[in-house]
Amino acid sequence: MPTTDTPLKETPLHALHVALGARMVEFAGYAMPVQYPTGILTEHLHTRAAAGLFDVSHMGQVRLFGEGAAVALETLVPGDIQGLAPGRQRYTLFTNDGAGILDDLMVTNAGDHLFVVVNAACKDADLAHLQAGLAGKCRIEAAFDRALLALQGPQAAAVLQRHAPGIAGMAFMSGRAVAVDGVPCFVTRSGYTGEDGFEIAIPAEHASRVAQRLLAEPEVKPIGLGARDSLRLEAGLCLYGHDIDTTTTPIEAALAWVIGKRRRAEGGYPGHAVVADQLKNGTRRRRVGLVPEGRQPAREGTPLTDAAGAAVGTITSGGFGPSVGGPVAMGYVASTFAADGTVVRAVVRGQPRPATVTAMPFFPHRYHRP
Repeated sequence: MPTTDTPLKETPLHALHVALGARMVEFAGYAMPVQYPTGILTEHLHTRAAAGLFDVSHMGQVRLFGEGAAVALETLVPGDIQGLAPGRQRYTLFTNDGAGILDDLMVTNAGDHLFVVVNAACKDADLAHLQAGLAGKCRIEAAFDRALLALQGPQAAAVLQRHAPGIAGMAFMSGRAVAVDGVPCFVTRSGYTGEDGFEIAIPAEHASRVAQRLLAEPEVKPIGLGARDSLRLEAGLCLYGHDIDTTTTPIEAALAWVIGKRRRAEGGYPGHAVVADQLKNGTRRRRVGLVPEGRQPAREGTPLTDAAGAAVGTITSGGFGPSVGGPVAMGYVASTFAADGTVVRAVVRGQPRPATVTAMPFFPHRYHRP
């Protein structure tokens, strides 16, 4: 790992990662496993075929208490939080006054509170944002010391059912309090791989034991950040700080679907006027999927041009897609180049190579939708 003046934070599973032979790297101020001895390709394909266990404890968990919590949170996000039924979960965004995206987050109506999960690199800023915006409107309880495990893949439900009977009946984007091996947890049927799966919020002191119990199942292997990134890229899912940030709006990022009909009409969140204008009049650029020609990946920062060499955009995420057997990418292009089937040029090491604008996901989502 690179040296740093500030000691890296460790998740509750750090010792387990080391014992499993993980290669540890710095990520969002934490020492995190990027891969285990079998390697990223094997980990990626195993998750698609069976079940992978990810440590995502570096992410931030926050609880919002009080009858006014949903109304209050809607002053910061464009999602319909008031319409979130008990036990249901929603993906939404923190926006600023210019409709730039401060972070993306998951919100679950846990009955007596809202359970919020934010990104690791943004969690301190997000907590301050919540405290400033919701002061006096609800009680905010940060739970940054809790662990978070993600069990992902087509065998995830069968595995977790052995440790938490009844869990297999949960619907996609739902959550509830569940005992996993007798440990009180909050489990959501969600994840960021495009596969069926669960995220398990768990007290730190029990995390290693529960993780080891899950890893003892024959279907489950530990998976690092490398495969997590390739899985989410194939699924066409944004990575904050790369595909979305304060310079991108929800409409430019092709995330208009997160803004429900009522919120579009009523507004009341930062940047609503900008979003309303872009929904009506369009945007100058759009996030799109791209399939580069050949076998060489076009990675983040790769310039995109038209046939004459004029700049039309930039790749924000790119790599080799193990499940599709070739390179895939996403990025922003001028709206006139955003139609599926449009061919642009990805300038890799000074050489322009054809890349075709393609609908995402690159690999089909396989969420559990009963």
